[in-house]
Amino acid sequence: MKIAGLREIRIKKGYTQIKVAMDLNITREALSYYKNGKRNPDISLLLAFSNYYGKSVDYLITGKEFGEK
Repeated sequence: MKIAGLREIRIKKGYTQIKVAMDLNITREALSYYKNGKRNPDISLLLAFSNYYGKSVDYLITGKEFGEK
């Protein structure tokens, strides 16, 4: 599953992949795999992304907030 909102929110916040990876204690490669759908993060990592960016899990997965068209 490609996580559509992950790249978008990272860029909006002005964060580099390296910064996010270091802050969340994952590799930059893993972050790239999640963004491109080559790997799926477990629920605890999705929640960590959600807390880190201040966005819902729905947004991170779809690029849209729940109920948004």
